[in-house]
Amino acid sequence: MALISLKEIHKTYYIGGKIPVHALQGISLDIEPGEFVAIMGHSGSGKSTLLAILGLLDKADSGEYKLVDNEIGQMSEKEYAGLRSRFFGFVFQTFNLLPKLNVTNNVMLPFIYSGEDSTEKRKEALEILKQIGLGERLHHRPNEISGGQQQRVALARALSNKPLVILADEPTGNLDSKSSHEIMEIFKRLNEAGNTIIMVTHEPDIAGWASRVLTLNDGQIVNDEKRERPKVAKAVKNKLDLSGTKRRFTFGGLKNYCYEAYLSIINNKLRSVLSILGVMVGVAAVVAMLALGTGAKRNMEDAFSSLGTNVLMVRTASRSGGISLGSDAAARFNFADYAALSGLESVEYVIPYVSGRAQAVFQNKNWNTSVTGTSADYALMKKSELEYGHFFTKAEDTTRVKVAVLGQTVATELFGDANPDGRFIKINRINFNVIGVLPEQGAMGWRNLDDQIFVPVKTAMDRLMGKDYIDYFEVQVDKLGDMDAVSENLVTELLRTHRLNESDRQSFEITNMAEILVIRNSGV
Repeated sequence: MALISLKEIHKTYYIGGKIPVHALQGISLDIEPGEFVAIMGHSGSGKSTLLAILGLLDKADSGEYKLVDNEIGQMSEKEYAGLRSRFFGFVFQTFNLLPKLNVTNNVMLPFIYSGEDSTEKRKEALEILKQIGLGERLHHRPNEISGGQQQRVALARALSNKPLVILADEPTGNLDSKSSHEIMEIFKRLNEAGNTIIMVTHEPDIAGWASRVLTLNDGQIVNDEKRERPKVAKAVKNKLDLSGTKRRFTFGGLKNYCYEAYLSIINNKLRSVLSILGVMVGVAAVVAMLALGTGAKRNMEDAFSSLGTNVLMVRTASRSGGISLGSDAAARFNFADYAALSGLESVEYVIPYVSGRAQAVFQNKNWNTSVTGTSADYALMKKSELEYGHFFTKAEDTTRVKVAVLGQTVATELFGDANPDGRFIKINRINFNVIGVLPEQGAMGWRNLDDQIFVPVKTAMDRLMGKDYIDYFEVQVDKLGDMDAVSENLVTELLRTHRLNESDRQSFEITNMAEILVIRNSGV
């Protein structure tokens, strides 16, 4: 029975997402327990891709992969990770050792990440290091030993979990000839002890240590030379127990994580001090943010209070069943809705709104700001006393007169300290007569209430924005106790004007500003 069996494996990469590169084309391969396989071929022949698929570092696009007669080709990434940590050992051209850990701790890394209790494993790791000639280098760091010794540490790490297969990608690529010979002697001894080894190499003399040599060209096996059969092979069960590949919490694993954290603190003293300092600064920042948050909360409460506690905001629903309706919303407001809502019982004011952004220009100064189209009742409902001039009248609204009321920010940016009342400005290249300036209102959330221009709603729709619909309404109710009843009546009236069914009530959203204020005050 084959230890690894591949059948018709294909793998294609795409350069820039468009140009296909066929790395593997129909690879079929059986690897027996105890074999020492060398994979050769020129650059781009598919050697590293094949090794990555064999070691579960990558997935084939198609084909069958069996590990000891277990089909694993369709497993998830988490299951692949479990298989890698339990059944495979990896040795790479670059040693991939952590520079601030000593030799022993580098070899122990697989057990820290697998969550296994490392007490017994440490003894086994020490024994492996002694067997490969590093018994006197256990507490040295990687920069204190030679390249050949670093590769031995990497090999010991690969052997620490007693893998079924050792995978080596150019293990001697960064070594001199003497160190390369020493590493290959270790590989040979491991193979003679029954370990299965699969190695990628460019060098024929290194491939000469193997008992089987595969040659790849353009993603296909063009030669399979078996020089000798395995003399010794570790016993392998017909069926692997894959249950241990699933990660689970253990106290041994917790101890490993704590030990790793301890090593990190000891080996990075400056970073640890800076981290503690960062925590202290963070706590101070949290205290400061809480203080700012309290002030912001009060500011928000003042802003919401200015909206009125008996105000309902009426919008068309922007989502239905979790799906954004966008510009294709089932219902859009118009002036027929405006008239219908204004006639409802217990409704004092109905204020329409349309909004957009525009460029405001006065002489050589310009300012990009928000333009809000509304009705003459806005100033009455908000009880706004203008700093200069007056708000536009119902007659000016109806006749689409080009008049504008500026917020404080816009007035300051365009006119400085001068009184803008009676001056003309251009809004999107259209002349408007400034008839008033609102008092300072502050901000509500992210929105600067002073950075906007108010114009009559019909003027905004026809002359500035090209809209034939109203964005939303604010409805002021006579009595706070009538809010719920008026809210229901608003939706019922809108269903009637838009000829919608009772089941379409979700097409309209009614926001009770009084409820928002209660939530704010309760601290929720």
